Amino acid sequence: MGVTREAALTYFYLLLYIVLSSGQIFFNKWVLSSKEIGFPYPLGLTLLHMVFSSILCFIVVKVLKIVKLQDGMTPEIYIRSVFPIGAMFAMTLWLGNTAYLYISVAFAQMLKAIMPVAVFLLGAAAGLEVLSCKMFLIMSVISFGVLVASYGEINVNWIGVVYQMGGVIGEALRLIFMEILVKRKGLKLNPITLMYYVSPCSALCLFIPWIFLEKPKMDSTTNWRFDPIIMSLNSLCTFALNVSVFLVISHTSALTIRVAGVVKDWVVVLLSALLFADTKLTTINLFGYGVAIAGVAAYNNKKLKVEASTVNRTVVDMNELPARHEESLDILRDSASNDNRYLDGKIENGPGRPER
Repeated sequence: MGVTREAALTYFYLLLYIVLSSGQIFFNKWVLSSKEIGFPYPLGLTLLHMVFSSILCFIVVKVLKIVKLQDGMTPEIYIRSVFPIGAMFAMTLWLGNTAYLYISVAFAQMLKAIMPVAVFLLGAAAGLEVLSCKMFLIMSVISFGVLVASYGEINVNWIGVVYQMGGVIGEALRLIFMEILVKRKGLKLNPITLMYYVSPCSALCLFIPWIFLEKPKMDSTTNWRFDPIIMSLNSLCTFALNVSVFLVISHTSALTIRVAGVVKDWVVVLLSALLFADTKLTTINLFGYGVAIAGVAAYNNKKLKVEASTVNRTVVDMNELPARHEESLDILRDSASNDNRYLDGKIENGPGRPER
């Protein structure tokens, strides 16, 4: 009964993640592009998300104290590691949301499939990845699939492509910085504590360009409106998405969240063809995206094998410690036993005691 309940809870978290992740993409597209909402300001929308997340994380961590902060965060680590993550996160959200003004949701998801290539190349440059023939082949398959999918796009808007690829690079850099923060600094952060630290940095990084790029446009025109209910709900969905990621990872594994991510990408691509008039899927589109997703699956499998190998080596080393400790104790016991026998002989047969 307990196993069945746990399995049902796990599937619920997976479904929640897929629904929230897919829904947030469509929600952002609707807010930015629809005439009903009339808020074509991706920088302002992203800034609102980060301010909302900062306030909510502060309430959860400091006021309600539901989540406890881990020790180890110092001003130096915050400035040198957390702030770059916040800046890259801001860049990713800003450019990714801006791309929705120019290209379809489906095409944006297809371009996101190039993410492992960007992560791998930047990771290799930072010394976090090892170049190999197998990884080069996987990267080539992903790149080929994205190129084919792009070739099959009917109306390619290169401005949107540039924005989306900029968002991909920003996300790749964010992942690299996070890996450095976790592995080299040794900090353990869940999505809530991570957002608690990162959201204010991202809000600051977004606020400065918003003043110069979007605020003058918003002041000079009245052809937009701010719906507090819609905007609050949109921001809340973004926060709930981060929480769902934490729930899935805590109840399953990295493999599960990656597989769920692939399923989510296909759901977004197919649903966008039904929901939005600007999405026209062709056979070449689907074939290229299928090839790219196959490459992404191979990349995830390779990464998880490396991670599993590292964990197994660590477990073996930890298991050897008690054996080595017991071996040392045996040596000490043997040595002490010999000493005791020697002392017993001296006591029994020593000059201070007569022979029997």
